Amino acid sequence: MNMPPYPTVRLMPKGDARAIRHGYPWVYANELVTDRRTKGLTPGALAVLEDANRVPLGLVTVNPASKIICRMLDRDPEAVIDTDWFTAKLSRALAHRARLYAQPFYRLVHAEADGLPGVVIDRFGDVAVIQPNAAWADALIEPLTEALVQVTGVSTVILNASGRARSLEGLDDRMAVLRGTAPEAPIPVPMNGATYMADVTGGQKTGLFFDQRPNHAFAAGLARDARVLDMFSHVGGFGLAALAGGAASVLAVDGSEPALTLAAQGAAAMGVTDRFTTRKGDAFAVLEALAEEGETFDLVVCDPPAFAPGKSALEAGLRAYERVARLAAALVTDGGYLMLCSCSHAADLTRFRNASARGIGRAGRRGQVIQTGFAGPDHPLLPHLAESGYLKAVTFRL
Repeated sequence: MNMPPYPTVRLMPKGDARAIRHGYPWVYANELVTDRRTKGLTPGALAVLEDANRVPLGLVTVNPASKIICRMLDRDPEAVIDTDWFTAKLSRALAHRARLYAQPFYRLVHAEADGLPGVVIDRFGDVAVIQPNAAWADALIEPLTEALVQVTGVSTVILNASGRARSLEGLDDRMAVLRGTAPEAPIPVPMNGATYMADVTGGQKTGLFFDQRPNHAFAAGLARDARVLDMFSHVGGFGLAALAGGAASVLAVDGSEPALTLAAQGAAAMGVTDRFTTRKGDAFAVLEALAEEGETFDLVVCDPPAFAPGKSALEAGLRAYERVARLAAALVTDGGYLMLCSCSHAADLTRFRNASARGIGRAGRRGQVIQTGFAGPDHPLLPHLAESGYLKAVTFRL
């Protein structure tokens, strides 16, 4: 068989070929022979990766502008990355989600864990939103989109390309409608008995965070007849789930007025506006203000943005998580519950839990861990890649 005309790139002797063979999907720039030819490859180019002895390891995408210089696409070095290849990947991903959920609202593709490195696709019924966080997906967006329509039958595909991951790849932010027509209004998303409003063109990321679904459900189970505080609420994630679970009242706090507006629209769609209030402001300032006002809650949930998005920010991020825990613990009734979340992959579960426990202790409280949660099963974890298991949620009873 004739090999496709792919260039080759080669690991240095210190490169861990065994890890690649066992499923690790990345090669860092300091592990690859980066001669002039390799440095001259277009970001997103395809190449055959060889070990130091020139034995092929598979087909990779190369980005000389990124610290992650190679991402594994296919163990077959002769693979052809076309619409049929994407169709096979997406069909496998869809079969898993269709078994999990009766309604088509979920993360359809979770990057490396679904064999499409750097690619996130969230589905909102008849609308799919693609977030291509790697250069190769930008370059091959058309066959990816065509396969997505063929496999799922969605009529609208939106490209929402923004965020830190793209900047690390040397990519610009951009938004485009690839198929169909962009929705004129937020999309109602049913989840855990609640209704969320997803702004798929102007919201954060793809418009809604599906990853917290099981943690929303656990919090809802604690919320019956409870006064609930939902900090960093975005479009009402934990708060609306708590109302569906029978909460007596929910206060949702976020720094974004548009997000709080969507949260209020979700509450209206559920018919629970009488039990739902919002408050815009800096989370730390609001936590301090609530304490000064003498407010207490039976359940407090804090789901902040990533305070430690990379190793360089780890120590500062852990201090921020500790501060959140300290301020939030002061607002929890005796015997009440505090759920603390982190989406920072650089802060592993042990470090995050320890920082949270220190904060609780500094507030003069003591707590027992009653549950540890992670992302839902539509966000599979690649066991070789710790970064794919970024989300942690630890619930304390104080």
